Amino acid sequence: MALVTEEIKANAEVYYGDEACQVKSKFLLTEVGLPNGLLPLQDIEECGYVKETGFVWLKQKKKTTHKFEKIGRLASYEPEITAYVEPNKIKKLTGVKTKELLLWLTLSEISVPDPPTGKISFKTPSGLFRTFPTSAFELEDVKKVADVTKAEEERKEVKEV
Repeated sequence: MALVTEEIKANAEVYYGDEACQVKSKFLLTEVGLPNGLLPLQDIEECGYVKETGFVWLKQKKKTTHKFEKIGRLASYEPEITAYVEPNKIKKLTGVKTKELLLWLTLSEISVPDPPTGKISFKTPSGLFRTFPTSAFELEDVKKVADVTKAEEERKEVKEV
């Protein structure tokens, strides 16, 4: 069953294609104060964002697994990922699991403290949590792309005024 309905899409900014969705998803993560490498998805077909509620979704062609080398952890990403974003936090997350010892645990929340301490916390629905350095989830080359995108948007706003 699809979690994203046509009614939700009607009120959202929707983007199609891997390139546009990669840029927008990383830009959104940066905009809310989270590391831009949290969602290393592949072949993203669609992504969207409802600004009023903070609801975000990403759809990729197939389930993917990624190893975060700096911390030695595996993460699994379902074909459809949904969440609500707010400053420094992703909550009500669906479609993301992490491997802890021999078990795959569902993640429900990701947050960084305000003011930033260089740490990021991942929480499961049962309340278990683990904290890692935010640097393990940062992508430097993407940060430059997000800065360029933000600068372009600011130039557009200036031209409109």
